[in-house]
Amino acid sequence: MTHERLSYYLKRDSLLHRLNPLTKIVLVLSIIFISFISPASWTSLALLLIIIVPLSVMGNVSRDFFFSAVWLILPAAGFIFIMQALFQPVGETIIFKLWFLDITQESLLFAFRVSTRIVVMISAFTIFLMTTHPSELMSDLSRRGLPGQFAYVVISSLQIIPQMQAKAQTIIAAQRSRGLDTQSSFFRRVSGILPLVGPLVFGSLAEVEERAIAIEARGFTSTRPKTFLREIQDTSLDKAIRSVLVTLVIITLFLRLWLS
Repeated sequence: MTHERLSYYLKRDSLLHRLNPLTKIVLVLSIIFISFISPASWTSLALLLIIIVPLSVMGNVSRDFFFSAVWLILPAAGFIFIMQALFQPVGETIIFKLWFLDITQESLLFAFRVSTRIVVMISAFTIFLMTTHPSELMSDLSRRGLPGQFAYVVISSLQIIPQMQAKAQTIIAAQRSRGLDTQSSFFRRVSGILPLVGPLVFGSLAEVEERAIAIEARGFTSTRPKTFLREIQDTSLDKAIRSVLVTLVIITLFLRLWLS
């Protein structure tokens, strides 16, 4: 993903892209909910291999998704797995000792469940961000009655990281043209971070003010009915998918309560 984009959205012609944004939100939340409440320890791994990976292929974003998985998702999940396996005081079946720490079979299983759930959660949201345009999401949420302020908060939260990345890259390029060393030793690069922090923070604050003025000029807080340039389709397929997903969540919750 390039830093110039102001969102993680990837323009593709796929069935996943054409789904209604609400359908994709329900899909993501259902995957996460089933992963966390399912009584089976292998559910998260099954969701990852059977649902999430095929969804990335269906949406023609598999390359960018696997790139994100290698550089972001797997390192985070690996760190969580190690911490949970080392410091989770559960179980009595000791597999091996590491100094004063006892690594048990139960702690490894617990760490596996936690880390795979984290992978599923981040992966599901990554697929959602790559296949859903922020403006379509905001239009659909507003059309369904969500107050504009809340819709704006949702969209801003989705866009804040890529926007900060784009601004940071612009500042780095400007500072590098002035002779700032950003590619030598580690300590030189750390010392070069300080000249970047000030422009990044104050530039972001100025951008917030400019955006607030712009949305006020467009009548963002007006109580009159709003019209939309593009109508987001909500087909019968979307409604059927949402019904199936809600049913699966209810079944999973019932199984969890029944087996607990």
